[in-house]
Parts: sequence; structure tokens; C-alpha cells
Amino acid sequence: MHIPFDILGKFLAKARSNTDRNIETCGILCGTLKRNEFFLNTLLIPKQTATSDTCTTTNEEEIVAYQMEHDLLTLGWIHTHPSQTCFMSSLDVHTHYSYQQMLPEAIAIVCAPQHEPSYGIFRLTDPPGMGIISACRDKRTFHPHQSDDIYTASEPGHVSLEHFDFKIVDMR
Repeated sequence: MHIPFDILGKFLAKARSNTDRNIETCGILCGTLKRNEFFLNTLLIPKQTATSDTCTTTNEEEIVAYQMEHDLLTLGWIHTHPSQTCFMSSLDVHTHYSYQQMLPEAIAIVCAPQHEPSYGIFRLTDPPGMGIISACRDKRTFHPHQSDDIYTASEPGHVSLEHFDFKIVDMR
């Protein structure tokens, strides 16, 4: 998966007003398939509601309509942890499960601007992560799982950060 290097800085700039107020911001990573490789060429920042540790998209039909109109695939998602470190919370792994179930190559980018490392690119392990999350019936927003290898940093070769142009569509 080819990702524009500038996506991190540009997303954080768009999220800055929320980050300054300790509120998460999320976006949808979109792109195309060319020569059997995914190219992230659009960052959608949808309407959303958020707190210091959650972010939920709203008006999903607007997201889908834009993607259909521009022939874009959902390649994953991106969100901030305004005051926390860079990791995938239990809510994050449950959210990412649906992305990776639709597209096994899907990624989750977490930006933690107040910490080092300031970002991470993650995927659920398969096995065991996808199976553990699929079987999880805990309804609490944040809860432990019986394994600590549910997700991993995206392995080299799966993601390539490169310099190329991309579009940001802020729907908020």
C-alpha cells in the first residue's frame, strides 16, 4: 500500500483545533488499486462526534456517495490520540476489525502528537487478532482481551510512505 508521506502532517494540521481541546479527530483513507497495489490518494474527514478518547463518524451516506462518485476504495482509517500515546485501544481494534474484514490489507494510522513515536500504522494480526476480535462479545467501550498480540505495526513491504500528491476532503 502506497501512502503519501505528507498525510500525517496535513491530517494533524486539520485536526489541530480538536487536538488543542483534547478531542480526537478521525478520517477515512481512500484510494485506488493499480497494478495490484493500493494507492492512497484521498483523505476524507467526515462529519463526526468525538471526545478525548473516542471519535465516531456521522452521515456515513455522505462518505459512501463521495467514494462512489470518485471511484474510491476504503483502505483504512486515521485518527488522533490528542493526549495519549500511540497504540490501538480496545475500541480501536474493534473499529479496525470491520475495515480489515472488508479489505485484509486495510490499515489504521494512529497519530499521537504529544508523544514519541508520534504515529503508528497498524493492522490486526491474523491469526490471532482477527479471530479474537470476531469472537469478542464484551459490550464495554474499553475492555481487555486475552491476548496482547491482537495487532501489530504494519510490516515493512506492506506500507510504503512516498512523496506524491493526494486530496483532502473535509466534510465537517
